[in-house]
Amino acid sequence: MRDLLAAATAFLRMPAGERAAPASIRATAAIAAAVLATMGALSVTGPGTGLEQRGFDALTVATAPGKSQLPITIVGIDEASFAQIGLRWPWPRSLYAKLLDQLKRSGAMVVALDVTMSEASTEAEDRAFAEAIARSGNVVIASTMAYQETAFVRQWIRMDPIPAFVSAGATKGLAHVDLDRDGVVRRVPEGDDVFWKAVIARANAVSPGLLPEPQAPAGALIRYVGPDHTFPYVSFYQALDADTHLPPGAFQDQIVLVGRDIQASVDAGAAQADLFLTPFTASTRGLVPGVEIHANLLEGAVTKSHVVPVAPPWRLAVIAAATILASALLRRWRPLTGLAIALAIGAALAGSSWWLFANANTWLPVSLAIMAVALTYVAFGGIAFVAERRRRSELRRAFALYVSPDVVDQMLESPERLRLGGERRTVTVLFTDLAGFTTISEKHGPEQVVHILQQHFTRASAIVKRHRGTLLQFIGDALMAVWGAPLDDPQHAVNACQAAREMQADLEDLRASLAAEGLPPIHMRVGIHTTEAAVGNFGAEDRFNYTALGDGVNLASRLEGANKLFGTPILLSGATARLLPDGAPLRQLGRIVVKGKSEPVEVFTFDEDAGRREATSAALAAYARREWDAAEAAFRNLAAKDANDGVAAHYLGRIAVLRQEPPEPGWDGSEMLDKL
Repeated sequence: MRDLLAAATAFLRMPAGERAAPASIRATAAIAAAVLATMGALSVTGPGTGLEQRGFDALTVATAPGKSQLPITIVGIDEASFAQIGLRWPWPRSLYAKLLDQLKRSGAMVVALDVTMSEASTEAEDRAFAEAIARSGNVVIASTMAYQETAFVRQWIRMDPIPAFVSAGATKGLAHVDLDRDGVVRRVPEGDDVFWKAVIARANAVSPGLLPEPQAPAGALIRYVGPDHTFPYVSFYQALDADTHLPPGAFQDQIVLVGRDIQASVDAGAAQADLFLTPFTASTRGLVPGVEIHANLLEGAVTKSHVVPVAPPWRLAVIAAATILASALLRRWRPLTGLAIALAIGAALAGSSWWLFANANTWLPVSLAIMAVALTYVAFGGIAFVAERRRRSELRRAFALYVSPDVVDQMLESPERLRLGGERRTVTVLFTDLAGFTTISEKHGPEQVVHILQQHFTRASAIVKRHRGTLLQFIGDALMAVWGAPLDDPQHAVNACQAAREMQADLEDLRASLAAEGLPPIHMRVGIHTTEAAVGNFGAEDRFNYTALGDGVNLASRLEGANKLFGTPILLSGATARLLPDGAPLRQLGRIVVKGKSEPVEVFTFDEDAGRREATSAALAAYARREWDAAEAAFRNLAAKDANDGVAAHYLGRIAVLRQEPPEPGWDGSEMLDKL
């Protein structure tokens, strides 16, 4: 045993570098090749693309400036406007005419309407709107794409504003967005007459050279300024009456984008609003109005901040480099050190990607490269794990003959616990004992007695472990367990009490099982106390014995025996009761002084009958005040309700004695136990 302990301690304390034999070159090459093949396949499939897109979303959110550099204001056709205006969708063109006139008076630079106007309305409405367009001289109207399906043809057709509005001076721009496979808008739409280009062209027509020519390289991705409503935002109804609702100059020299912002179904027609997922809402599946996306497209084009992705060959090169580097390093180190190396490589990849994204408007996808490092770590870690598992299994098989599996785990994880001695901890100690088991042993053969104990201890042990307890020892028909050692357990008192109650409940099933075998029933008493104790290895140099020692540990054992006084199955101290949650069904049983002690201990048991709990507390209060008549009446009332109430019977006997032999002055209701 001494040799095993010494070997285990030496093995677990060896520096990480000494514990790892480098994997062979062949194994290293095989791992790297397998990882590269996997990543190469993922890079051209949906799952791999989706993973990289999630990385793009994270970078977008992390690097978003949160504030626009352009004078852009969004006018939202929102729920508040529907409520204030009181009209159903579609709104009359004269309402938009009124808006254009108001924005013209307010000094708007450009007004871009992300609203479909491809069908004629009434002649009067269309004329009013066309005249307003002509008066404004700065209007852009969205064109859209509509899917047409007939018996003979399926096609996308372009829906432009009606000619009257274009003739009046409106510029048209195609306001479509490109969706990725997951429905998120990330790509800058290409084309000569897309909406954001039309807005820039109209602004420069009004004020030549005002905005630089649009810049968006082929394949560019949108640089989002921030989540929705990052741009200055006003409701449509406020813009209609800007003099009343808005401060002076709210629209002066502004690029005003008008579009629907309907998040809920205000109106049957309005429910068909153009709402989309963006990198800010991809994970929550929240929707953002299309007009917000057009604002981001315009911002990125003018400020030249749209993001250009790195070409696919370079992405594969990064994956290959990360895999080769990880393989070269991880083959030489144990898992914990290897984890630090893998995290460092992953952090370097993520940091490089972030820097390029934030400072060079370049997207270097590294999610697959980081995954390659992770897979490489797992592969080499698996090799080390198998070897480690083999060593630990050998140690476990040897130690399991002497200590419980829980303690073996602690020894393997914390070798310093192998040394003789212990540590002080606040723990909850539980003792159980079978009532009258000596009589059972006398009346039945050894085989039957052993069978009963095996059944009982097997069930009880499982319950203790299930509630995070540590089995310390079996003593005859008694069991000792502790909570809060060797592992920390902030809920040690709660878990110990739950285990005790479950053991008592499980005993009902065990009694039925024993009866079916023709064996006698068994009954168990439980004592629980929370105390500071010394826990650890208190054996000898060649004998391991993990246990708990201390005066409080002995008290838990005494409380188990004190159940006999009250006829209770579980007795717990006030120290334990105070750690249970409010509302725990605790029945107060008074104060006892165990043999050899001078300080009383408040004791409790579990009782689901709230009325009985309250009545007992009141009776005990009268008892402590020496109000014998009141206390006796209260306990007799409890006994009348339950003839098997051992608590009431005990105190009725005590009152009879104290009437004859009154307690000393200063008595606080405590009972001296000479035999416990």
